[in-house]
Amino acid sequence: MKRVLITDDCHPVLKEGLRQMGFECDDLPDITLEETRVSIRQYTGLIINSKILVDRAMLDAATQLRFVGRLGSGMEIVDKFYAAEKGVAVLSSPEGNRNAVAEQALGMLLALANNLLRSDREVRQKVWRREANRGFEIGGKCIGIIGFGHTGSQFARKLAGMDMKVLAYDKYKTGYATDMPWVTETRLEEIMEQADIISLHLPLTPETRHFVDRQFLEKCRKEIILINTSRGTCVKTQDLVTALESGMVLGACLDVFENEKPAAYTAEEEALYERLFAFENVILSPHIAGWTRESKERLATVLLEKIKKAWLEGK
Repeated sequence: MKRVLITDDCHPVLKEGLRQMGFECDDLPDITLEETRVSIRQYTGLIINSKILVDRAMLDAATQLRFVGRLGSGMEIVDKFYAAEKGVAVLSSPEGNRNAVAEQALGMLLALANNLLRSDREVRQKVWRREANRGFEIGGKCIGIIGFGHTGSQFARKLAGMDMKVLAYDKYKTGYATDMPWVTETRLEEIMEQADIISLHLPLTPETRHFVDRQFLEKCRKEIILINTSRGTCVKTQDLVTALESGMVLGACLDVFENEKPAAYTAEEEALYERLFAFENVILSPHIAGWTRESKERLATVLLEKIKKAWLEGK
């Protein structure tokens, strides 16, 4: 019997589709990494989200494994090259939540620009401060999108009617915005020179780790607003906090963080995040940008179709 281990919560459409393909599905959303390592040798397929690291040790133990399906993007948790050597197909579904991420990035920016979170808290307390909560308009501003893959391009589409100057930079692509006349493909240096707002849409790689640090921020000619809905480690938190304190960064919208497990904060991290969380010009959310009801089903549907295709091609 072909068996698939599902290690995270997913939409039923994926499980039902796999069963129709003849797979027996073990749906174990609470399984740990250690438990997965012990049991993986039984499985033909593995479905993961973010907690399971598919490294060389996992792949060596997975003697029957034919495919790994990642619900979302974030392929830094899979050793893709070693998987290829082992004949294991590695599949992901970034198309499934790109719209959700793009909507949240825009929503966080608008909430920050209009002081909505603070205003909401104050009105609930019967505090009526109109002048103190005067915001700013994003129309007329220059926004730089760094990384123009699934989410970066989708975010650009959301900006089509915002009357903004939209610059885009992707180190590994050219001609990627030809169907978006409101977007100008440019160099990273141009974004640093012109942007009022910078939005990150990068995978986590050795190259993008701490992509935004003190040196990056010092090269920005303007005092910027930073949006990060990609990976927390793309931003060096210490340098961002220092820049917020100095006014070098005017605000930030952060859905992702270097450490996303508050219970595991070191004393140093505890102090650092307390400083970050104290800023009223920072909008925060717990890595939920791609986490909508619609994206849950879409992620599963996209991944299922890719598994079907890979399985048929592999036979």
